[in-house]
Parts: sequence; structure tokens; C-alpha cells
Amino acid sequence: MSDSAFLETLEAVIAQRLKDAPEGSYTARLAAGGIKKAAQKVGEEGVELALAAVGEDDRFRVTSEAADLLYHVLVVLKLRDVTLADVMAELKRRHHAG
Repeated sequence: MSDSAFLETLEAVIAQRLKDAPEGSYTARLAAGGIKKAAQKVGEEGVELALAAVGEDDRFRVTSEAADLLYHVLVVLKLRDVTLADVMAELKRRHHAG
């Protein structure tokens, strides 16, 4: 599975967890806290990634924090009804505009 296909799969899993709200699902618990809580997690994970990137942390720590950030961004996007395809289209538009 390609990296982009995996992100699309993860996006679908997040959507399903938000819809079904299965017991024990971190995604469902996060969403139950509302958009403010989910957005707060994006901020926290962004700061943790930034600190890992400039600190003495190893490559694994940076990778782990980046994965956490991407996951939380996907949750926020879903809560705001924005798809990964929407974001990719905007990135492509910016690339071609430059």
C-alpha cells in the first residue's frame, strides 16, 4: 500500500470510528470532547514535534511526534468536514501558483 493510500485508509478508519463511536476508541473519545479538544491536541502535538526536531531527540522521537500530529490533524479535518483530498488539492494549487 502506498503512503497516500494508507493516509486515505486512515482517514476512512477515523470517519468510521467517529460514526460508530466504539467503546474504547481513542478517536471516539477525542471527538466526544468536541472540536476545541481535538484542535488543542493538534497544537500540543505540533509543539512536541517542534521541540523534538530542535532538541537532542533521536530520529524515532521526531518520527513518532510527526505521526501523532498527522493523526490528530486528520481527526480535526474530519470534524470540520474537510477531506484529505481537499487539502491535497490546495497543496497542488499552491504548488502550481508558485
